[in-house]
Amino acid sequence: MNIKQELGEKIKRERKKRGLTQEQLAEMIDISSRNLSNIEVGQNFPKAETLEKILKSLNISTEDLFANDHIKKPEELLNSIYDILNSVKDDSLRLERIYKMIKFFVEND
Repeated sequence: MNIKQELGEKIKRERKKRGLTQEQLAEMIDISSRNLSNIEVGQNFPKAETLEKILKSLNISTEDLFANDHIKKPEELLNSIYDILNSVKDDSLRLERIYKMIKFFVEND
């Protein structure tokens, strides 16, 4: 993943976390929905002015937006999940809770 894609993914994640559609955020930062979509998929890099508006609209800092330590490849995420599951494999109650949480998020995303 290149820097434009990582930045776009972070913007998209923060937008969704706040329950905003692309159209809503685009209107808030005064750009077209298409332009925002291109930013979120990593095709375009936002202008400095647009970036400032994104930060303000999403109420996040520059440091938070550019911190990439949380972005992991799918294989890394799966390995981490497997490690967690293996650590509780003998505890059926905890496994059941984890199963229910995963099922909930998959079905309601």
